[in-house]
Amino acid sequence: MPLAIVIFGIILLFILIAQFKLNAFISFIIVSLFVGVAEGMHLEKVISAIQLGIGNTLGYLILILGLGAMLGKLVADSGAAQKITTELITKFGKKNIQWAVVLTGFIVGIPMFYTVGFVILIPLVFTIAASTRLPLLYVGLPMLASLSVTHGYLPPHPAPTGIAVMFGADIGKTLLYGILVAIPAIIIAGPLFSRTIKNIEAKPLKEFLSPKVLTKEEMPKTSTSILTALLPVILIGFSSVIKLLAPETSSIRKIADIIGNPVIAMLLAVLMAIYTLGLARNRKMKDIMDSISVAVSGITMVLLIIAGAGALKQVLIESGVSDYIGDMLKGSSISPLLLAWLIATVIRVCVGSATVAGLTAAGIALPLIENTGVSPELMVLAIGSGSLMLSHVNDSGFWLYKEYFNLSVKDTLKTWTVMETTVGVMGLIGVLILNTFI
Repeated sequence: MPLAIVIFGIILLFILIAQFKLNAFISFIIVSLFVGVAEGMHLEKVISAIQLGIGNTLGYLILILGLGAMLGKLVADSGAAQKITTELITKFGKKNIQWAVVLTGFIVGIPMFYTVGFVILIPLVFTIAASTRLPLLYVGLPMLASLSVTHGYLPPHPAPTGIAVMFGADIGKTLLYGILVAIPAIIIAGPLFSRTIKNIEAKPLKEFLSPKVLTKEEMPKTSTSILTALLPVILIGFSSVIKLLAPETSSIRKIADIIGNPVIAMLLAVLMAIYTLGLARNRKMKDIMDSISVAVSGITMVLLIIAGAGALKQVLIESGVSDYIGDMLKGSSISPLLLAWLIATVIRVCVGSATVAGLTAAGIALPLIENTGVSPELMVLAIGSGSLMLSHVNDSGFWLYKEYFNLSVKDTLKTWTVMETTVGVMGLIGVLILNTFI
């Protein structure tokens, strides 16, 4: 019975979001109340659980995601994203154009939320395709594969960071493992897959073909752009490596622990960006702070959705459903990584949003961490991979891609949906391979 209530709750979540178009945060709260009361909890206790879940989830995440949004905005507004794109295209040349856009999507995708990265980079893709006379999807899909992977796999993006907090996973390890899994997933879903769809021609609308392009003088240096965009990854990655090599009592280990803390790493990156991409380029501090304010206001709803998922997770724990699911799965021979991936995939197909799918799946799969001893970092990546699977008409990313590239629904399914599914399957394969060594 407890499991049936959870399943009905997930179906209710799907109906509220997909059918009635209700806001995802409100939907999470309604479902949390329903599941708690249906499981026999008093209403006051359910509300307390919701408050606790929201507080525990947001307390840490609001720092990471807020600073991440600020960094992404500074990278976008300064022209650093455009600089990285144009410089890599020049270095790689027409013959290796796909690898240039893959690298661009990966570098720019790490500090930027998916939609922001999409809107910033797609007009540049159109310009590149036009100037090189290459098929648009041949150039565009590899970049989108990179953006999707960073969105689903890697902190500081909302879903993987939120799931890592729920599971108590190490952010640095999650990032390093995620990059290892990401590389083959991007290569297969991007450059290799895009070579099989040459018969599908994208005809973007005219308003997307003339993006505002900054002059060379208006953009920062390439080294400054890349270093600033990747500073959080560099600091967290450096810290993780030092933790493996240096003894706990050493001075370098203590320094690495400080700068590798995700909050400190993000803060240092934002402070560096304020100077290198702002003040050093003669922007006024007031303009920079106004830009940052816009960035933070833009993630408010994302934070609320994550908070709603945290509320549902806490209700599942306090109502005893998590223990029930854990006991039921104790004797299961199915890999917990595969099971978590399947749960995320099913919710993704039903709800559409990768963020909602990942965070909801994490709440359900939480007992697998405690009862199986599986790596929490790999569980984050397994759920992240599943949350990208089978994107179709209930996913906003599906329509964003369709409209920008001006494709039919059929061709969007044959390109976008297949690319997203390839990313999800390759992510699972990568996680299962890593699990044999970790």
